[in-house]
Amino acid sequence: MLPKFTLINHQLPLAVYREIAAHLRQFEGVTVSFLTTRDRGFSYTESQLGGLEIIGANLLNDGDKIRIDRLLNYYADRYNQWEIQTDPTIVDA
Repeated sequence: MLPKFTLINHQLPLAVYREIAAHLRQFEGVTVSFLTTRDRGFSYTESQLGGLEIIGANLLNDGDKIRIDRLLNYYADRYNQWEIQTDPTIVDA
C-alpha cells in the first residue's frame, strides 16, 4: 500500500514534465504517471499535461527526499511554483 500525490504546474511544457518524470523514476520504488489536461483547449502558454501522479515518494529515505525537493525547486524557480495535491487514497503496489 503506497500513498500518492499529484504535482501540477500549468505553465510547464510537455518536454519538461517528461524530463522531471525521468528523474523521479530513478528513485527506487517511485512510479510516475502523466495526467491529462482538463478540456481547456490548446494554448501556447499553458501545459499540455494536467500534471504528474507520483506514488511511493514519501517512503524514501531522508537523503532521497532532499534530492527530490531540490529537483522540484529547480523547476519551480524556472517555470512556476508547483500545486501539490495529496491524495488520502492508498493504492496497492
